[in-house]
Amino acid sequence: MEFFSLTKLYIRIFYLWDMTQTIHPESLLRFGNLELLAKAAVEGFITGLHKSPFHGFSVEFAEHRQYNTGESTRHIDWKLYARTDKLFVKRYEEETNLRCRIVIDRSAGMYFPFDAKPDRPDANKISFAVFAAASLIELLRRQRDAVGITLYSNEVEYASPVKSGLVHIRHLYHELEKILTPPAEGQGKATSTAAVLHQIADTIHRRSLVILFSDLFSNYDDTHTPQTERNELMEAIRHLRHNKHEVIIFRVSDRRLETEFAFENRPYLFIDPETGAELRLNPAEIRDAYRKTLQDFEHEMQLMCGQHGIDYNEADIGLGLNRVLSAFMVKRQRML
Repeated sequence: MEFFSLTKLYIRIFYLWDMTQTIHPESLLRFGNLELLAKAAVEGFITGLHKSPFHGFSVEFAEHRQYNTGESTRHIDWKLYARTDKLFVKRYEEETNLRCRIVIDRSAGMYFPFDAKPDRPDANKISFAVFAAASLIELLRRQRDAVGITLYSNEVEYASPVKSGLVHIRHLYHELEKILTPPAEGQGKATSTAAVLHQIADTIHRRSLVILFSDLFSNYDDTHTPQTERNELMEAIRHLRHNKHEVIIFRVSDRRLETEFAFENRPYLFIDPETGAELRLNPAEIRDAYRKTLQDFEHEMQLMCGQHGIDYNEADIGLGLNRVLSAFMVKRQRML
């Protein structure tokens, strides 16, 4: 039996949302004492905590280079000259701020479960992504790092500049709050994660940290198999890595329903919210095959990300925001 996308089945529940939740910076402070340091050197513009790939004369000694006739003698190492009778200049490595772009998938599938109210981080996938992103923005703000966001579905819907000012941060919160409101039924959009990541790679001209929140699910047609989609996604991520950006992925999911397929043993009507495709079945009939499909998907993503130096994180909304982000921060500290 052929399924239109085992990894994109969603139970049919009407949108019953009550948009009352807003993001308050004071609620994010529990993560503010943690430092999210980039593993690799990143380019920045304000002296801060992170090493720059460029060299200047500002902070930390890096190496010597031969003195060129006519340049300033200010940084000549006279002690080395006394030992070698040759002129060398001290070369320094400046410290700069991190530039971070947080990318959030806001396609229709990210609003699963569809009957949830966006009043807590574990309500559904989009609310988890929004609250997690807001927490990281607050962390970065307290480190004086620059941050911007990109929101996308089948195309880039919003892209902010990368800044660190308080007015800018508040504007980011406002944009995040807006996407908590779900699209009207039947008006949700599909996902084009690979195309968006290629676009981001082409438009970010300075070394940055790119953090992606997405379920990484895509719609398959006659020309795109699940393997093809994964290959295209990894090609886009490699594009970012080729441009020397560091990439962190949070694969956001409701593990109980989307991975374990823990529906009751009765018939359901499943509808793909991004294409409208429908499938009537009893979950028990396909549960084993479905779980195998998801396990293979997760294993392959972890393997490919590990091979390309990408920090891949499974973010189960059922665990809650605190557990997922705390585990992530602990892992980052061990990696550095």
